[in-house]
Amino acid sequence: MQRAVVKANIVVFIASFCTLVIELVAGRIMAPYVGVSLYTWTSIIGVVLAGISIGAYLGGLIADRYPRPSTLGWLLFLSGLGAFSISPLTNLVGAAQFQTSLMIRILLITTIIFLVPSCVLGMISPVVVKLTLNNLEKTGNVVGKIYAFSTLGSILGTFATGFFLISWMGTRQILFTMGIILILSALVFGGFFVRRKVLALFFVILIPLVWAFYGYAFKPPLDEETYFFKESDYYTIKLKRDETRNGGAPLEALILDHLVHSYTDLEDPFYLEYEYIRIYEEVVRWQARRRPAFKALFIGGGGYTFPRFVEARYPEATIDVVEIDPEVTRVVKNYLGISENTRIRSFNEDGRWFVMNCKEREVYDFIFGDAFNDLSIPYHLTTKEFAIELKRLLKPDGLLLANVIDSFKKGAFMPSYIRTLEEVFGKGHVHLITLSSDYEHIGISTFVVVASPQRLDMDDFVRVVKGRKNEMTSHVMPQDRLQQYLKERYSVILTDDYVPADNLIAPIFEERFGYQR
Repeated sequence: MQRAVVKANIVVFIASFCTLVIELVAGRIMAPYVGVSLYTWTSIIGVVLAGISIGAYLGGLIADRYPRPSTLGWLLFLSGLGAFSISPLTNLVGAAQFQTSLMIRILLITTIIFLVPSCVLGMISPVVVKLTLNNLEKTGNVVGKIYAFSTLGSILGTFATGFFLISWMGTRQILFTMGIILILSALVFGGFFVRRKVLALFFVILIPLVWAFYGYAFKPPLDEETYFFKESDYYTIKLKRDETRNGGAPLEALILDHLVHSYTDLEDPFYLEYEYIRIYEEVVRWQARRRPAFKALFIGGGGYTFPRFVEARYPEATIDVVEIDPEVTRVVKNYLGISENTRIRSFNEDGRWFVMNCKEREVYDFIFGDAFNDLSIPYHLTTKEFAIELKRLLKPDGLLLANVIDSFKKGAFMPSYIRTLEEVFGKGHVHLITLSSDYEHIGISTFVVVASPQRLDMDDFVRVVKGRKNEMTSHVMPQDRLQQYLKERYSVILTDDYVPADNLIAPIFEERFGYQR
């Protein structure tokens, strides 16, 4: 009896460990296709729990009908195959274009990939309990230990994956390893070692299966242009060489999860591909006339494109970059033109944590927010409370600039973010810069929101930047037109207690990719 209980504890520990590892890996392996958002994690957790629930019910039926060790062995074997199936299924359906809403699309993809593996893993515990109980007087003790070890496996699987495995092995190698562990467990705990024919059948099936699928399923799908790939604790990082832009001159493209974050010309630090960065440049050029020795803070580093530009253009400037992922900083220094003796100081920590722990006041002339994109918005960087902290770090005449991707006519995030900044900086102190003044025909675009503790003379900005060339990227929305826009659009004040950023940004994803509400 004691030996059976120990065996049961080990089996449920392994099964629960693998289940939580797969659940956490799900968020990373799906990020290049659907981003990392509240919708993604809601779908993953819901689908995995649904699979475990269905599996527990079916496992109970199977346990009563086939109460033998071979049943447990086959379930472990099938769960190993389920782990093997995740990578090829992700490659096949991750980018599928379902004509549904964003939420339904993510839910469908998650269900196709993860429901069956979760269901099979959920069948294991009822079978283990059935095989272990032969004395009803000790039912509570036995079941309690089984559930305790099951929970312990879940806890260790969670910590091991989040703190260690993903950065060490990468998602696909983790899934391959979990599959091998589950299949070996089937051999050990399914009684197959004493049945030579079944054991031989296992190896006949397993070896060709692993051989056939390993190269396709467990190596990242990279194209010829990709010369660097790394899964960090935060992103799937890729570098590509792109010669279709900049007149054919080679550019290095940094891709984080699903999004190209920057294009870098290694020979020319003054090359700026993205128009919103050109808006940043125009605002800095305007202000740098009277303060060339300014101090700038960047929240979000990405490819360090604009920090590299500022370092080259303004030799007296002090530049701090807060980039949460140290691997991104290493990639930038190794591949994207940031020298070892750079004046750029990098801080690899969360942007809000850095700001909260900055003890100085009125330090920065510029704060650049470059952490928002169209599918993943760090909501804690959008709130009124965080804006108050940013204002504390700005000099009295300092400027906060943040790029926002939204649908001008349908989006709800940008008007909410502007209204939130107005709560902190005051009406008339927040401005919207667009890429066009034809507001009737602006769709999904990148906008720059500018805020300052003091009123800004945006007419002077236009005069200075246009100069003799009469050309500029920035189109400043008149303040009365901005207030009219805010009245017409749905918006909320974003606070730490209420910040539905994913819901507010969802319409732009649906509009861009043609999904139906």
